[in-house]
Formats: sequence, structure tokens, C-alpha cells
Amino acid sequence: MEINNRRNPFLPLRPSKLVSYGLILIMLATCSVPQVIIDRAPIGEILFKDDFSDPASGWDQVSAATGETNYDDGSYRIWVNEPYTDLLANPDLNFKDVRIEVEATGGGPVDNVFGVICRSNPAGDGYYFFVISSDGYYGIGKVDGADQKLLSAEKMMPSEIIRQGKLTNLLRADCVGDQLTFYVNNEKIAEAQDAAYTQGDIGLTAGSFDKPDVDIHFDNLTVTKP
Repeated sequence: MEINNRRNPFLPLRPSKLVSYGLILIMLATCSVPQVIIDRAPIGEILFKDDFSDPASGWDQVSAATGETNYDDGSYRIWVNEPYTDLLANPDLNFKDVRIEVEATGGGPVDNVFGVICRSNPAGDGYYFFVISSDGYYGIGKVDGADQKLLSAEKMMPSEIIRQGKLTNLLRADCVGDQLTFYVNNEKIAEAQDAAYTQGDIGLTAGSFDKPDVDIHFDNLTVTKP
């Protein structure tokens, strides 16, 4: 099975590069244990919010040959500088059930992948992902060490709801119990069930395929109690 074929059953979040880069992020960032947040907030309460105007708000700031994850003029940028590479960024927090919303703007080649993650472990090699591409595909999936798979369907699926090219999409990921639900531009686009992970960090992700220079900007992120 060719991992560079995004239409196959496995979304190619290439773990060989993703995991190694995740470890670099951890070493170069704060190296702290994720903050424990007690999950007793009332429904709808904001648990975490960031418009990325403050470079000291806790996200990774890393530049390497593979790309960059950093604040950029009031947004958060993930730039992927190598083909078949995926990068992650986290704020070093810990949640249980969450609703994550963020604005994501595509850039670079449209054959890309980007979105949000939830319940990430400290090593960054176990989490759920909710992603779209700038050419109009989407999927919910799971990374477990060296293994990754889609949970919402056998392959990434197309949708006219996704604004293609260098346009902004509003992404929303609900991680509630074993239920995973993905919304794009206020429309439910996919759902899946999995009980492997119950808590962990949130995050942002972007990845390339055969063409590098994927350049994604995220803004106005909000995490609420679902």
C-alpha cells in the first residue's frame, strides 16, 4: 500500500517523520509535563482560547529543515518544507472532552492536509486527527505509534462544503467520550467512534505530499466544554 496515495485507506501522516519531529518539538519547547485540567467545567464554558497575538501563549516555536511551527503576525503558521512530511504543534495542555474550533487558511500546493488534533499523548505519537485538504477532501483518523488509519471512512472523501485553494475554512472537532465529530464551515461532515484515548493535549497539524511548501495559517482557536 502506497502511503503517498491520499485516497487509500490510510491517511499518510507519515509517522517516521511525524514522530521524530514531534520529539524535536518537545525537546526544543518547554519539556514540561502537560498541565492537568480538571474536567468539571459547565457545558459551553471556554477552557482555552488563543488568537495567536501573544507569542508567549504557549505554543511550539520551532524552525528546522523540515519546516516551521511558529507565531506569524497574529496567526499561527505551520510551514512544511519537505515532501511527505507532517508537522504538529501543541500548547502543552491536557483535556478530556472538548470542542475545538479554529480558522484555517490554506497555502502552497492544494494537495496537502491540515487540521486539528485532540487527546494527544506527551510523545505526540498517539492522538485523533480531524483534517481537510485544499483540494476538498476530509477525514477523521487515529495515530497510534507507527500506525495510522482513518476512522470515518476507508479513504478521505470529497465535499463541496470545503472551501478550496487559499481560502479560510472554519474547522470544529468534537471529542466527547468515544464519539468523534467533525464540522467544516458549520456543517457536520464526518463522525466516528473510538475509545482508545480518553484525554490529552489538543493541537494543530499540516502535511505535504509530493510537493513541499505547504503553508497553513491558523487563527481564533477556541476550546470549550461540549
